[in-house]
Amino acid sequence: MAFFDEFQHLKIELEEIVSATDNFADNKAIGVGGFGKVYKGEICHSKGKSVAAFKRLNSRLGQGNSEFWKEIVMLSRYTHENLVSLLGYCDKGGEKILVYEYASRGSLDRHLSATTLTWIQRLKICLGVARALRYLHDPVDAHQRVIHRDIKSSNILLDENWNAKVSDLGLSKIGPANQQHTALISNVAGTFGYLDPLYLKMSLLTKESDVYSFGVVLFEALCGRLCFEYNNGQYRSLVHTWKESYERKKLEEIIFRDLLQKMDPRSLETFSDIAYLCLHESREERPPMALVVEKLEIALQLQEMYEEMVMAEGYKAILNVAVTPTPFTSEVELKSLLSHGILIDEGKRWFSLNKDGKHCELISALECMNPSPNEYIPQTHSRFAEGCYQVKENILTAHVRARFLSPEITYTVNFVFKILDMYTIQEEYYRPVEFMHRLVGETEASISHIAICSENGWTMCELYQFTSDGTRFDLDIQFKFKYSDIFNNKTFLVEGIEFRPLSHVEYEVLKDEEVDMQPTLSIDWEQKLPNDYEQIVTWSKRSLKWKTKKELYHLFCEGFLVNTKKGFLSSKGEEWFSIAKNGKKCLMLPAQETLIKSKWSWKPLSTSRFKEVAFDCHHSDFVINIKIKSGILSPHTNYACYLVYEITENHSNFTFPLSVRGDCNYRFRRYIYLISPQTRVICPKDDGNTHNPSDIPKFKGLPQPRKDGWMEVQVCGLRTNTTSEMIRVAIVVESIIETLDGLIVHGIEFKPL
Repeated sequence: MAFFDEFQHLKIELEEIVSATDNFADNKAIGVGGFGKVYKGEICHSKGKSVAAFKRLNSRLGQGNSEFWKEIVMLSRYTHENLVSLLGYCDKGGEKILVYEYASRGSLDRHLSATTLTWIQRLKICLGVARALRYLHDPVDAHQRVIHRDIKSSNILLDENWNAKVSDLGLSKIGPANQQHTALISNVAGTFGYLDPLYLKMSLLTKESDVYSFGVVLFEALCGRLCFEYNNGQYRSLVHTWKESYERKKLEEIIFRDLLQKMDPRSLETFSDIAYLCLHESREERPPMALVVEKLEIALQLQEMYEEMVMAEGYKAILNVAVTPTPFTSEVELKSLLSHGILIDEGKRWFSLNKDGKHCELISALECMNPSPNEYIPQTHSRFAEGCYQVKENILTAHVRARFLSPEITYTVNFVFKILDMYTIQEEYYRPVEFMHRLVGETEASISHIAICSENGWTMCELYQFTSDGTRFDLDIQFKFKYSDIFNNKTFLVEGIEFRPLSHVEYEVLKDEEVDMQPTLSIDWEQKLPNDYEQIVTWSKRSLKWKTKKELYHLFCEGFLVNTKKGFLSSKGEEWFSIAKNGKKCLMLPAQETLIKSKWSWKPLSTSRFKEVAFDCHHSDFVINIKIKSGILSPHTNYACYLVYEITENHSNFTFPLSVRGDCNYRFRRYIYLISPQTRVICPKDDGNTHNPSDIPKFKGLPQPRKDGWMEVQVCGLRTNTTSEMIRVAIVVESIIETLDGLIVHGIEFKPL
């Protein structure tokens, strides 16, 4: 039962999946394999709401219960930016369904022969896969090595920005990571053309078997085709032909014809050398994935340098409309110049490159906004010499024309402004706002609630996201500013509308502290326990049983309910006590002990650790009031205080930020979100998301999903000491709406930072 409890937060009801896929309709199918069909649909999961891929396993086609649970375990415990993310699963009603993040561009095998897939994109895809394999073969902070066992181009998925996501870990094998070489006797499994010949011959599986398969993928990316042909009912592998061409120094015979004239020769040499080594007959001669990553990084750098040499020609059109002459003597100097930004188009646009070389474009308020009755005033801190608008009314219309965006890149559309003399808040780079905006001609409006202060002193509020096709992009937007204090004796300046490439902010499920379960004689487990662990054991509401200090340590890491009447806490109920991996104490207080009961409704909940949870606050604010003896937490430790909660299905009211302030100190104020901000996607591609996570930096006020299925958000922090007998926390959480119906509070938890 404990094994399945670990994955409870990932469970998705079958009814929700049936609804998302229109009862597994054929027009929702996006792929089929040896396991069954894959469908697409939009669904709510532990990380939010998005379009997802549903892999419906068909036991008659090969994969069964073991592969199903192996994939859940692997993708839950091993997370990497180049491994596909598991969003949930369903094991109900005879159905076994895995729910993944949706890779909008499908698998690599579909794009190998595409003339639009450039050499630099192929290098980045291969590098992403190599990094994922390096992580699996030599995991950091994990105890076991993973051998994928089925690396092939159809198992490499691509997201909207061509980032590689390795998928299908259902056939993977696990071995110890503390050995230089791991060899496993295994029934041969994999795909023709990609299988390591030695594994096929001897049934001896090693991490070098993955290296061989990846070498085949590298040649597929180079040659623009799959590694086998199918003629007269038979498959024929092309790998031997490819190796011969390399050995004869005749790569031009096999390289995809649309790539050859655009490749840097040094990049090609570095790439082909490491790809050939991966296919070496001797396992000992095959390179480790760390070396493969290093060589692919070099190949990518060489190609980027090569393309930078040609870059000047591509930027002639932009440099020709620069306000001031922009001389440069080298490609590096040109890139540095454009990275800092230049004024173009008679001073009406600011053009720059981000760190990845993608185009950024800021259109001035003078160019895109109607001035009347607003005033255009000089502003020395603006990037535009003429200055910016001072807004005099709460409605504004913008007519935006972007001209120099990078193709096939997802952009954010940002409103760039500044409010002088606005109060300072704890998160200096974050401001709460409420800007209502809609596209001209539409009736539905969107609301943005958060703005980020940039390095140049201006503030950006994200409005929309879209994917550029490389041509000019026109946008007509009408704004309505709802915060009255913006216009209450404050100067509200607008610099313009900026288009920025999306930086892909991701939110991962918070994991429980991992505990080393490997047998060892070197750890003094008693040293890892709190000094007063014997007294804490007496507080437990259940009888704790252990034979060794190691087992007791694991019990403390797992946590247990404590009866505080036996201890020295000032509270009257029960708490959940645990320790972090480093032995620091953690404490979770139930909602009953921290909230004013009259403001809430109360009910038992099966997923709660406590007798009752608070739900449907009948007011626009609530108070968190905590008073505990300081000895319950570790001394001289920085703690974060988290609100542990969930939102019921009807949660549209919680898209706005909540204000958190000290009960008697209005100058202490910060803002939190109970639902991660999302941005509307305009002109979405077929089957693309209608809303994406906002492209904002992570900060303390953003919510995070927990492994126990609840959500948490940090509401304050404190540092413990030995001079204070009591720890007191008194804060007020305020909303801009009348009630907080739909909010369920589990409790308040203190965890060491």
